[in-house]
Amino acid sequence: MTAEGQRRRAFWQILLFAAGLLVLTVISAGSVYLVNKAREDSKWVVHTIEAENQINNLLLEVRRAESALRGYLLTVGPEFQADYEKAAAAIIPALDRVTRLTRDNPAQRENIEKLSAALETRLGQFAREIAAIRQGQPDMATALAREAAAQGATTMIGNAARAMIEEEERLFRLRSANADHSQTLAASMTGIGSGLVVVLALISIWLVRRSGSARDEAEARLRDANLNLEAVVDERTADLREANDEIQRFAYIISHDLRSPLVNIMGFTSELEELGGDVFRRIGSLAHAPAGEAPLAPAAPGGVALEGADKQLAEDFSEALGFIKSSIAKMDRLISAILNLTREGRRDFQPVKIDTRELIEAIVTTLAHQAAEAQAEIHVEPLPDLVSDRLALEQIFSNLIDNAIKYLRPGVPGEIRIRGRTKLGYAIFEISDNGRGIDPKDHQRIFDLFRRAGTQDKPGQGIGLAHVRALVRRLGGTMSVSSELNAGSTFTITLPIAWNVSNRNRDR
Repeated sequence: MTAEGQRRRAFWQILLFAAGLLVLTVISAGSVYLVNKAREDSKWVVHTIEAENQINNLLLEVRRAESALRGYLLTVGPEFQADYEKAAAAIIPALDRVTRLTRDNPAQRENIEKLSAALETRLGQFAREIAAIRQGQPDMATALAREAAAQGATTMIGNAARAMIEEEERLFRLRSANADHSQTLAASMTGIGSGLVVVLALISIWLVRRSGSARDEAEARLRDANLNLEAVVDERTADLREANDEIQRFAYIISHDLRSPLVNIMGFTSELEELGGDVFRRIGSLAHAPAGEAPLAPAAPGGVALEGADKQLAEDFSEALGFIKSSIAKMDRLISAILNLTREGRRDFQPVKIDTRELIEAIVTTLAHQAAEAQAEIHVEPLPDLVSDRLALEQIFSNLIDNAIKYLRPGVPGEIRIRGRTKLGYAIFEISDNGRGIDPKDHQRIFDLFRRAGTQDKPGQGIGLAHVRALVRRLGGTMSVSSELNAGSTFTITLPIAWNVSNRNRDR
């Protein structure tokens, strides 16, 4: 090889070496930057997960405090008081942790202000209810609880928390995408460099492994966080389920014990009615007996007519007895309804495949007489089939269709429609009518136990819709109403198409 060729080769070697060194430097610098960026993105992903977990933990403490306070209100048991105090004491520290984790986000700072205000209001309501219980004023505590429910502080807390969780989820998606993007760029750059220089390939492999190790570490932390969250949720769910069972047992015992004195009152009221008849017949005999002669007992009830004040007294006595008997009958119906409700709450649901249209048409057939009297037509459109509890579905749809017939507008031909559709593994049923409708301010009230809305001109105890919503929730669904006065109502029920057998009866 000539000297010129050697010089040329040396030149190209130096040039290739310089190019390789430049490529190595660029790829090394780029890889280091991208790896650091991926590590930073992963750190923010973990930060977002931790913030979301703390928000959920705060909601769990609020729900635990509410559940313990309800139990304390019903039983005045020290264990419920201790649970409440523990949960209430954990709310403010949990809020401080959430504030610390989200203060870098202006949108979250606004949500934190709303959440803090709602929590302050709810804690004040808790304090007033506890004070009323400790002062021996359970009725006042119950009234305060209802007032608190009407003010919607719990709803405001839930809305603010959901808004924060949605923001954290948005950040999680954004930060995860950034981390994935950084890792993709690092892998691409490493792949290109590995084809040019072996050293660059080795360095690239090291960087990729390091990046993968950081990602695996982040995923491991995420799994651990999810496991811890699931354990906490299961523990709180078990506590709530135990409290719910205790409330049902308490309601059953109280209702059963109330029936015994009620039967005695009914019996003595009947005896008092007969005794009153004898007394007023004797008064009538005395009033009509000649002066100086012994009165004769009437041959038959009502044989002697009463006059004047005696007649008015007899009428007042009969009216008072009528009020007593009607009140006894109303209380008997309420006790029976409570007993039925608690029995249903303890029943194990049995999922079976159900032809929903056939089930509803059978219900419509049993209500045909009431529909004819109300001049109403019931239209059943095609409906999706379900795997669920048959008796629970019969109670749900029977109650809703019966209500639709009962609350139609007088003089207006009634039209009731039952339709359904499916969406993402759920069946959505709508029961609509053209009846008298419900004022929007009463949409939540109608689902409360013993609460009714509108004109009270129909028989009922205010239990039906509360029972229906409880059944829907046990079946893993949701229930809502859309209505306005004189514009009809539409009740919407969402139920899983195939109820999960492994989770049945867990919500008892």
